[in-house]
Amino acid sequence: MSLDDLHLNLRNLTPDDYPQLKLLMDKVYHDIGGAWPKPTIDKLIKEFPDGQIVIEDDETIVGVALTALVDYDTFSNPHKYDDLIGKRETILNEPDGDAMYGLDVLIHPDYRGYRLGRRLYEARKELCRSLNLRAILAGGRIPHYHEHSHELSPAEYLDKVARKEIHDPILSFQLANDFQVKRLLHKYLPEDEKSKGYATLLEWNNILFEPAERVLENRPTQVRVGAVQWQMREFESVEAVLQQVEYFVDALSDYQSDFAVFPELFNAPLMGLQDRAAQQDQQAAIRFLAGFTEQFKTELSRMAIAYNINIIAGSMIEVGEDDRLYNIAYLCHRDGEIERQAKLHITPQERRDWVIDGGDELRVFDTDAGRVGIQICYDVEFPELSRLLADQDMDILFVPFWTDTKNGYLRVRHCAQARAIENECYVVLCGSVGNVPSIENLDIQYAQSSVFSPSDFAFPHDAVLSETTPNTEMVMFSDLDLTRLTVVRAEGSVTNLKDRRKDLFDLRWRDWSWKSGGLPSGAKQDEA
Repeated sequence: MSLDDLHLNLRNLTPDDYPQLKLLMDKVYHDIGGAWPKPTIDKLIKEFPDGQIVIEDDETIVGVALTALVDYDTFSNPHKYDDLIGKRETILNEPDGDAMYGLDVLIHPDYRGYRLGRRLYEARKELCRSLNLRAILAGGRIPHYHEHSHELSPAEYLDKVARKEIHDPILSFQLANDFQVKRLLHKYLPEDEKSKGYATLLEWNNILFEPAERVLENRPTQVRVGAVQWQMREFESVEAVLQQVEYFVDALSDYQSDFAVFPELFNAPLMGLQDRAAQQDQQAAIRFLAGFTEQFKTELSRMAIAYNINIIAGSMIEVGEDDRLYNIAYLCHRDGEIERQAKLHITPQERRDWVIDGGDELRVFDTDAGRVGIQICYDVEFPELSRLLADQDMDILFVPFWTDTKNGYLRVRHCAQARAIENECYVVLCGSVGNVPSIENLDIQYAQSSVFSPSDFAFPHDAVLSETTPNTEMVMFSDLDLTRLTVVRAEGSVTNLKDRRKDLFDLRWRDWSWKSGGLPSGAKQDEA
């Protein structure tokens, strides 16, 4: 399966999906009876449609989570699987239940390793919060217990799995997704020979649960951003760089970040894989660096999917179809899609030493965590670009940068903070640090990565949400409340976007489609 062909979609199960569901359940549950009958699934969908979730890849179902509503007090105590089942294999869904019960989560074997199970669990948790339910309960099989039953009691087995001395594919996964073992269930599913009939009663508590009379009508929409203040260093191989990248992606994902952000040209140390003499030809060196871009795109996209996090992949050098060099930021969505934003304004050094060209497209990208824009370093010093993005309802502007001196950094910082204020958006600034005198053009770095907000009462007094220690490799987190942007744009102390004098001036993006064979907007064929 090629990552280029992978495009994931999360949606609810429908009755028409049953043939695919049956194939998948028969394949995964061949040892405990296979798929539920179609009437069982149809009834479950009818009674609790939001709880039946699938992940599909190009309309092929590759992951499923089936869920019922239950009474918390009943099913948080000892019970058997049969307590959930009525006559003719009917699942006893309780419409007025105050908890969700996880019936099944299954992933197609070919798609394991992309952490799709975690994605289904996160969807369940979000549904639990949105429905203001008390908890998610589940009876978890322990399918590797039969391998240890001759020497360990069930309780001892659970303890060793919890301590990571033994890996159990179901229990280890549940524990990694914040479920707690409440008790051991005896004879839960007698036909489950691998578990010897035992199961764990697992629970995930909704800490936001409130009695119905106290539920807030509107809860803020939170987006968590994690940025890597990356240290430039010598690397012995491409794999060493990617290992370091994955280390940070994994860490940011563990903190439930929606975005992982890397700096501009963060893989530039790979130019050091050439000898010093070869690096003296800077045009050849930067083209050598461009040779790694496709591999990085593929690997970063894999990480975005596997760790369920959107990645702003800093920027990398790309050889265009015209054989010219471009500085490109890639947005690797966690559903497998990859989008790009070229650096539009090229610095004198980039133009002189590396002969890099500027791109000619500017976009706002729709993500599952807001509408975002990307400006690479120097671009943020041109306020027209951010204003054009703000006119397309941008929520977050990401600015991966690379500056060598403090005065260069301060140009980028002050301009970025101005963009947050004048466009009433969040701006995430992410740069690199470290000194690498052994690599040409990587002698020195200066950075203090930061997150800026609009300047109003709903935000910090200095409009700085978060910032790193200068010139130190570290990660930075910031929780962004998108509903505050809506409020400040409509009812702020000042409303910069609303109060523009469009009767005096306006701003527009020129149509350059003719450069790629199209026509400028509004042009006739005989005018081209």
